[in-house]
Amino acid sequence: MTIKEKQDEIIEEFDLFGDWMEKYEYIIQLGKELPLIDESYKKDENLIRGCQSRVWLHADYRDGRLFFTADSDAVITKGLVGMVIRVLSGHTPREITDADIYFIDAIGLRSHLSSTRSNGLFSMLKQIKLYALAYQAKSLT
Repeated sequence: MTIKEKQDEIIEEFDLFGDWMEKYEYIIQLGKELPLIDESYKKDENLIRGCQSRVWLHADYRDGRLFFTADSDAVITKGLVGMVIRVLSGHTPREITDADIYFIDAIGLRSHLSSTRSNGLFSMLKQIKLYALAYQAKSLT
């Protein structure tokens, strides 16, 4: 499934909910379904800077693709990182760096998050794109 198709799928899922309380509950549920990160990856160098909550992100490069695992100590943040990973994990570094991430605005998330959560969400996206840039540059050498 492409990055665009994954985003469209999330948009369709959020369209099923009538109000933001239901959408928040769904985000929390997505966080509960996030596969557990290996405890060995819960170290300071994997913490995302700019998040109010603690968010660990680990990138694994296999067969030319990046796979991400993550965890957070906050349930909504865990759901947010789960959505981002769902969209971007399993793609090539170039697909990730070239991706137009539009689902956040399409589901109205930006306007329903506090400024600190919104900053954290964009810090997650930035870190994933930085991983992709690093692996993209590494593959050129």
